[in-house]
Amino acid sequence: MRLGVNIDHIATLRSQRGTPYPDPVDAVPIVELAGADGITCHIRIDRRHITERDVRLIREITKTSLNIELCTDPDIVSFVCGVKPNHACLVPEREGEQTTEGGLDILTHREEIKKTIGVLKDAGIQVTLFIEPNESIMETAKQLGADAIELNTKAYCEASDNPLDNGREIEKLKRASIAAYEVGLEVHAGHSLGYHNLKGILSVPYIVELNIGHSIISRAVFTGLEEAVKRMLKLMGKNI
Repeated sequence: MRLGVNIDHIATLRSQRGTPYPDPVDAVPIVELAGADGITCHIRIDRRHITERDVRLIREITKTSLNIELCTDPDIVSFVCGVKPNHACLVPEREGEQTTEGGLDILTHREEIKKTIGVLKDAGIQVTLFIEPNESIMETAKQLGADAIELNTKAYCEASDNPLDNGREIEKLKRASIAAYEVGLEVHAGHSLGYHNLKGILSVPYIVELNIGHSIISRAVFTGLEEAVKRMLKLMGKNI
């Protein structure tokens, strides 16, 4: 199971004071040397955290794999195609949201998403869809041309303190993961995952990648970024 570290919240700290620091670009070599398998960042329409400058420099220095999260806005899509990350993860975006609020509605916005996937894939970029753990939509995700899906783990994480609800959410994730695997999609997972709730996700079959950001960056405030990444890798059972 791979670990992609989302470095957005380093840019969040920077934007709080409008300073040039802390620079998310500086996190890339630290994260990679700590043993992570890739870098993730999200460029939003309002550019409130990660900017074009950040993405260009991150692309230049990333030695592992770069995954860029984005919505279907044509200007953003065009920019990402020019940067050519290894992966692009399509996510919904609402003006003013604090963080991504849910998975893509790939049924309602089917044609728009299909068109965006085609543009990204024509640029040589593998495409992931961030969706809810709903087994019934995996065939649609495959038909749209996605290479992978990222299961939204928010509901599971919010149920972590309630054994009954937690078990239900794990079962949803398992069924969705199996359904995705059976139609030929690579399975990723992410959103609100942290050190305290990672264990349950490790029981979900076929997940090959976790994307984790806020909890790692938060822990890094106290332990340093390298140690925060290494601790997560150890919990995932990776030898570092």
